Amino acid sequence: MLKLPPHGPQQRIGLFGGSFNPAHEGHRQVALYAMKRLQLDWVWWLVSPQNPLKSSAETSDYAERMALTKFMANHPRFVVTDIEKQIGSRYTAETLRVLKQHSDAEFIWIMGADSLGSLSRWYQWTEIMGDMQIAVLARPGYSIRALSSKAAIRYQHKRIPGDRPQALGSKAPPRWVFISMPLRKESSTALRAVAKPFHAASKFW
Repeated sequence: MLKLPPHGPQQRIGLFGGSFNPAHEGHRQVALYAMKRLQLDWVWWLVSPQNPLKSSAETSDYAERMALTKFMANHPRFVVTDIEKQIGSRYTAETLRVLKQHSDAEFIWIMGADSLGSLSRWYQWTEIMGDMQIAVLARPGYSIRALSSKAAIRYQHKRIPGDRPQALGSKAPPRWVFISMPLRKESSTALRAVAKPFHAASKFW
């Protein structure tokens, strides 16, 4: 049986999905900014068992990623959950369908600008746009590419002005908004690159 985090009917919940490989302060700032600008009741951090667009060889142990994500998501209105592992989902489209079947909350998918740029490569990406309203948060070096991406162009007429992100949810999807925010330089890729020499050196101690 699917175990969802505690929440109330019609609450606004941000779904912040990703590998979090590893989670870092940049992720936390995105979640905080999204919660404030979108006027969310909760932000659920959905730790994916495996991103289908990335190599499993580059993905750390699931339990380790969950533990670090819980450490980074230190806020009373943040919840780290293994929903995708519970339902055996590797695809966002599947996860969203299951969540909508099991809850009447108002869900908003939160993603970084880099994810919008590659959204057209996601499994059933048009179904994702049709099922869930989406908030896209700026990331260093990705904003221009994201806003000129296939997904952004196709759904340009469904974009909500960035100065009114709280309006997301007032109409049925597809609806999305691009939110500018103070940018941070952290990235999971860079952190993994730094960690590799450390792990290699630790074998000799």
